[in-house]
Amino acid sequence: MQTVASILWRRLDAPGHDACRLERNASAWQLDGAAVFRMEDGRIGQLHYRVRCDLHWHTQWGTVRGWLGEAAIDLSITRDARGHWKLNDEAVSDMSHCVDLDLGFTPATNLLQLRRLNLEKGESADAPAAWVDLDGGGVLSELMQRYERRSESEYAYEAKRFDYAQVLVVTPDGFVKDYPRLWTAER
Repeated sequence: MQTVASILWRRLDAPGHDACRLERNASAWQLDGAAVFRMEDGRIGQLHYRVRCDLHWHTQWGTVRGWLGEAAIDLSITRDARGHWKLNDEAVSDMSHCVDLDLGFTPATNLLQLRRLNLEKGESADAPAAWVDLDGGGVLSELMQRYERRSESEYAYEAKRFDYAQVLVVTPDGFVKDYPRLWTAER
């Protein structure tokens, strides 16, 4: 893998940081990162993550390893060619319409949707994602998201499940650099 871009974020709603790099080879894209943070309930977490996509930005697999409070985290998520998802080798039903993996503890995975959608200014699209819920014990469920490209670097973003709607500002590489109320890129 060859590194294409990297970024360091600072969490805004709680103490924390995340470092991620985007890599590529002849057949795949990959996010490789690590996040350290404090949850709302006071637990401290340290998680390493990796997400692999094909050249068209369709998620193939992801891993999350580390700890959250007293609990060890070791998740393996796969999506086969027919769109079927598995979490730690157990099938997850009703998720085949989700193309993207969203790791809720990091802003890194928004890059996957933005790159795959490749929206022109003024265009919008729904992007349902397979979302890793760490608060729920590491389950995989649907997260409905919507993006609308406003300019070269701005996207209106909405995730109704969390009553969240803001304008995200992205880098030329596609990383979110300003995620209002949640994350900002270190400058």
